[in-house]
Amino acid sequence: MVYTKEVLTGKIKEMFPDIEKYRIDCDLTFDQGKNAYIIKLTKGEHVLTTHLEKADADACMEGKECVHLGVQVAQFVKNFEEAEGLA
Repeated sequence: MVYTKEVLTGKIKEMFPDIEKYRIDCDLTFDQGKNAYIIKLTKGEHVLTTHLEKADADACMEGKECVHLGVQVAQFVKNFEEAEGLA
């Protein structure tokens, strides 16, 4: 499956609306050696870097939930909320 990182970023933001809700920056790069996308979520001084295997990215583009990424995003948002007193 062929798509740009911008299209994948849009799909990730669509599937995980908390990224937009909390205005979290989401940056993707592709690591050829790992055959995975490196995802960096940033909000102020809070940073989370995780990876999304190419097969999982393909499934995400097909509208299937990216479970690992969902857990990572949820934990990042929770940590951010707690640090900022939003919880």
